[in-house]
Amino acid sequence: MSRPTSAMVLAAGLSKRMRPLTEMVPKPMVRLHGRPLIDHVLDRTAAAGITHAVVNVHYLADILESHLATRTTPRITISDERDALLDTGGGLVRALPLLGAAPFIIHNSDSVWLEGPHANLDTLIKTWDQERMDALLLLAASANSLGYDGAGDFTMAPDGRLARRAQGAIAPFVFTGVSIVHPRLFDGTREEFFSLNLLWDRAMAAGRLYGVRLDGFWMHIGTPAALEAAERAIVYGAPRPE
Repeated sequence: MSRPTSAMVLAAGLSKRMRPLTEMVPKPMVRLHGRPLIDHVLDRTAAAGITHAVVNVHYLADILESHLATRTTPRITISDERDALLDTGGGLVRALPLLGAAPFIIHNSDSVWLEGPHANLDTLIKTWDQERMDALLLLAASANSLGYDGAGDFTMAPDGRLARRAQGAIAPFVFTGVSIVHPRLFDGTREEFFSLNLLWDRAMAAGRLYGVRLDGFWMHIGTPAALEAAERAIVYGAPRPE
């Protein structure tokens, strides 16, 4: 099976939780360890063999576009959402013609991590099986992640199939904002405001939503406090679990 060579980088959000850092720049341009967040993402995808990245833009889009024009790898195509935010699902539907008919990676622009012994995008790609899966999600340990303090998103069966956290329960895994999907996941959808969660639930009901565990330390850079903590983790290493 050939490796995915395209990725969708989600970069169109309003970034309200990251204020005041995002009053003048979009969140993907906020710097972590001296480099914009989106460069961390694009460099990592390029290292995994991604040659083409579609990036959606909305808030302060000109600033992000100008920066992306300075990059040479991967090749960048802009999916313009200046007219209206479409959320994760609608944004993907708009970008589908730019992504082609093959499976592709989806990567949030605020998702970074310290690698473990193996590159996680390589593990994600090697685990992908389009015969069994419509979506394969990269999951982190919810009890040992930076920038996340919820009760977890998913439980995972031994074969990798996912189930939602039961109401009132605690689940061991949180979604990192990184996945591989097949374009058929979007069959029957329209370009409108909706969340990818709706399509995950449909894939889950069909037994075609799977997960793989991240090997390393995941960091969700959603607030200025998380950014400061991530800077420390990059310099000093992941904090020890409490």
